Amino acid sequence: MPLFAAPLAEDDLLDRLRLIRSRRVGATTYHRLMAEHGTARAALDALPDIARAACVDNYETCPEGVARAELAKGRALGAVPLVHGGPGYPAALADLPDAPAILWALGRTDLLDRPMVALVGARNASSLGTRMARKLAEGLAGAGHVVVSGLARGIDRAAHLAALDTGTIAVLAGGIDVVYPTENEALFHDIGARGLRLSEHPAGLQPQARHFPQRNRIISGLARAVVVVEAAARSGSLITARTALDQGREVLAVPGHPFDARAAGCNMLIRDGATLVRGPEDVLEALDGQPTRPVPRPADTVAPAPAPRPRARITEVPETPAAARRAPPADPAVLHARILDRLGPSPLAEDQLIRDLNLPAGRVAPELVTLELEGRIARAPGGLISRRD
Repeated sequence: MPLFAAPLAEDDLLDRLRLIRSRRVGATTYHRLMAEHGTARAALDALPDIARAACVDNYETCPEGVARAELAKGRALGAVPLVHGGPGYPAALADLPDAPAILWALGRTDLLDRPMVALVGARNASSLGTRMARKLAEGLAGAGHVVVSGLARGIDRAAHLAALDTGTIAVLAGGIDVVYPTENEALFHDIGARGLRLSEHPAGLQPQARHFPQRNRIISGLARAVVVVEAAARSGSLITARTALDQGREVLAVPGHPFDARAAGCNMLIRDGATLVRGPEDVLEALDGQPTRPVPRPADTVAPAPAPRPRARITEVPETPAAARRAPPADPAVLHARILDRLGPSPLAEDQLIRDLNLPAGRVAPELVTLELEGRIARAPGGLISRRD
């Protein structure tokens, strides 16, 4: 596909949207139909006969009114449709056999012209994991890369926050206007204003389990490399890594303690040949070590970027809404769960844990004593603590 394709006529855009929204037409089938019939209108005309030959009776294509309503709703939100074969569609995705037929984009579409690296990992990330995600995102952003992730809890959230000022893309499993998970609502809106949100689904669609692997192929497809920071032996992050390999992308992983289940997937990837990552320098070296700067877009195709809002620099990655962070948990069991979730077999400094929890030291210290007495955490010289499983 040429870098700057001619704009699609509105009727062609509508036909393509109707085709991909028709029953039993996924991305791969869409591309096969387009290749066989030449145009979306011809493919739509042929679909009922194709369905009949496959013993599917009473088949109807997506009604024109449904497609028009989707276009109107997406545009009303301020999103733009990027259609495969049309202008602005990400070049990195164009040649994939299951490339999205349409992507709704809200925010800075100019970020799609820059080199991208995906950072993915565990939702229940450890303190060390979120710190590593921040370090990687900041280092890669400083070298000119856009950070791509899935706006999930844990590693995704940490990566997006660290790259918000320099360029980050969130690929959503639901509609372009659907916040998931709800605790990321503020970040969701910040990325729409200062970064870019992408979705291949209609606005308003609530994400379901089957949508997440579909989203993951877009995350890996956009990126030059996929870095897995923390991942269990069976996790969505490993699905993303496998998809990246199928797409010919580099796969890298941060090693972890053998006793930490959150590191099992990363350690498996490294055992099987993934590049071991100790910091952003390792990622840049795998990408030839050359910092890559933005590729300018012709002036007549640049989408206007929203003016950035004044914002204090984010140095911590909280995982709960602001109101909940200000007040310590009343139930000790809740605080115990938060402490244990932050800890793993690798020792962590007590003061760092307290900063990560964003709670007063006097509130956390007694609970650490309780957990130590219960045998659930262990202390080591130098003020280090770790989790006992």
